[in-house]
Parts: sequence; structure tokens; C-alpha cells
Amino acid sequence: MAKIEGIRVKNFRSLRDVTLGKLWNQQKSEPLTAMTVVIGKNGVGKSTLFDVFGFLADALKLGVEEACDSRGRGGFEKIRSQGQDGAIEFEIYYKEDPKARPITYEMAINIDASGRPYVQKERLRQRRKNQSSGRPFSFLILENGKGIAWKGEADGVDENKSELDFDDFFNAFLKEESKETEVIELSDRRKLGIATLGSLKQHPRISLFRQFLEGWYLSYFEPNSARSLPLAGPQKHLSVKGDNIGNVVQYMEREHKDRFQKVLDRIALKIPGIDKISTSKSDDGRLLLRFNDKGFQDPFFAQQMSDGTLKVFAYLLLLEDPVPPPFLCIEEPENGLYHKLLEALAKEFRDHATGRRGSSQLFITTHQPYFVDALDPNEVWILEKGEDGFSTIRRASDDELVKNMVAEGLPLGGLWYSDYLDAR
Repeated sequence: MAKIEGIRVKNFRSLRDVTLGKLWNQQKSEPLTAMTVVIGKNGVGKSTLFDVFGFLADALKLGVEEACDSRGRGGFEKIRSQGQDGAIEFEIYYKEDPKARPITYEMAINIDASGRPYVQKERLRQRRKNQSSGRPFSFLILENGKGIAWKGEADGVDENKSELDFDDFFNAFLKEESKETEVIELSDRRKLGIATLGSLKQHPRISLFRQFLEGWYLSYFEPNSARSLPLAGPQKHLSVKGDNIGNVVQYMEREHKDRFQKVLDRIALKIPGIDKISTSKSDDGRLLLRFNDKGFQDPFFAQQMSDGTLKVFAYLLLLEDPVPPPFLCIEEPENGLYHKLLEALAKEFRDHATGRRGSSQLFITTHQPYFVDALDPNEVWILEKGEDGFSTIRRASDDELVKNMVAEGLPLGGLWYSDYLDAR
């Protein structure tokens, strides 16, 4: 399963320049863990960091102009960091599997003369086999909609030896085009190059990265959406808002009974009284989600269940997806949940992220110490606002005092509550 080892964000709202984990030019940094949790006070930028992944997913699917306007973002000038006139930039350092050579994806978005967002730059890099230092070889280079892509597993261009600017390099390359390369000119600069090239068989590395990004799941779960009455019919995967939860139950009951039984067993331990969860079909073809309580003969329906019960059930159902997403983002999972459930939920998330092959890498934001109590310092990142109004981020494990206190048995959430994680 693919895994993000590091990410850098520049000029995206309060994230003027933040880095989490390891990058190709920061090899001494520790990579992100299987579960990464970001904590911080209200207003420090947790939702902005969460939206970085949503923006990238939207940019691939919709194009950068529409992504800037989607989900209430307000357009390019609203999401570019205040006072900055450069491009919005993203860098993702990831591995397709633990033994694979890491790949770096870089993307910059700016506005043209008419004020419309466009993709200014895109680049994919990968080191050669047995190459341990120096710049990785670029196998996709795009600037302003034109560039070069290397086919198959060809190494790409050695940028250690290239001192030409892009136009000179591009023109020089045209004279030496080979069977391993392809000249790229996009008809629409608002669309990502990986969106087009990633659908072509001759570019397998680009295709794998596109599939990885397409597979991200960002949870925008809404209990009221889960109480809706969808049309009957099994569905494999939970929607981002959870409005098809009954359809997923119908699918799991039919196709994956053992997995679904695990969900029922675990939710019974966390929410006493829940004995059975099933579906039934109404006369007009709608799907009803039923919860049977041990103390009552007649079932309760989703419309009668608490927000917390529906949320825990949805998360457990998501973690038992037979084909889980490679990257799973959840913002503030604690909302609406009893505080004693949070530590158990954190352990469920970690067990999934670090468990069987095919599990998801998790990225979670929270402001609940009870949730953080179940975490290790290397899993936790502390987001804060600087005096200039921009966010800064650091890993809890970078503080030796905090590491030692946790090693002595003090819970990390308790240390956070007692201000030991605040900048000193």
C-alpha cells in the first residue's frame, strides 16, 4: 500500500511554509507514521491543513480553477496566504510500497494575466536504483502547460548536470527526442498534467500516482446525512458524508458477513446494548437502517439513534472496507462522542493503519486530550500560530522532555492539557 512520507505546503492560507515528515532534500527527517495526528488550539490552521488534501483531490478531479472555488474556499486570492504574491505550492514525497524507490510530486498554482488560476509547474521525480544522494531524476516536467514525460521506467533528466532554464532546456531537448520520451503540450492549463497522462498506459509511474491520489478518502461525515432514506441497493464504499451507510450495510451483509460481524462485535463493546444492526426495505423502495437493542423487542431506526452511535458505526464500517482507501483523512472524530470512547477509537484507527496488508494511512486532526492519550509522541504534530499570524508545526517527539515523560507512563493528552506541549 502506498504511503506518504512527507508533505510541504507553501502559501496556502495560514500555511505560508510548513513541512511534515521527510522530503527528497530532507533525508535526515523522520517520515510520517502510519497514523498522523495534528493537534492545536482553535484557529491555528488544523482545518486548513485538512483541506490541503481536499484541495489536491479536487484539483485532480475538477481542475485548479474549480478547486479554488469549491467547498467555500472563495477563489485563488482567498486561499493564497495574505501578503504573498508567489504561487501556491505543494510537494508530496511518497512510496508506492515499502520497498519501492520514493517519488516526489511537486505542483505550483498561480494566476494568469486575466486573474484565472492555472497550473504553473508540475514535476515528478525519482532516484535511480542504488542512487542514495543528489537530486532525483525528473520523469515528468511541465511548465505553463508544456514539457516532457519519460515513458515506462526510464530514468528521466539528471538535474545535477542541467543549468539551463526551462525554455532553453525544452528547446534543446526537442533536438534530441528519443523513444523513451514524449513532448507534452496541454490544451487546458487549468487541468493537472497527471490527470491526462495518468490515464495512459505508457506512463505507469504517473498512472500509479494518479490512482493513489484518486483513492484518497476525506471524511465529511454528517449524522443527519446518515439518517436519510436512500433507495435500496448494495454499495461497496461509504460516501464522504455517510448518506449511503444503509447501502453499505446491505452490501456487507450480503458479501462480507465475517467482516460485518466484526463491526457488530466491536460496536457492542463500545456502545452497550447494541445487539444487531441490519436493513429492511420500505414499501416505496427506500432503505431503512435498523438497530436492535438488547432491552427492547422492536428495533430503533437510524433516525432515532444518537449522533455518536452513528459516527462510531460509520468509522468502524469504514475501517472494515474490503478495499480500503490508501489515504484516509478524518477531521475531529471526537465531535459528538462520549469522552471515554475516544481512547478506544484512537486504538481502532492505529490498529487499522498498522495492521494487515492493505490498510489505510490515516491523517487525523483533533483538539481532544482523551484521544491524544492513546498516541505516541512520534504520531503527534503540534500546530501553532506564530506572532506573524502564520502557522508553524513541530513533532511532539522532537521534545526530549515530552518523550521521557511519556516513556515514564504519563499520557500524552494529559501533558498537552497541562501545557507541556506548548512552545517554550
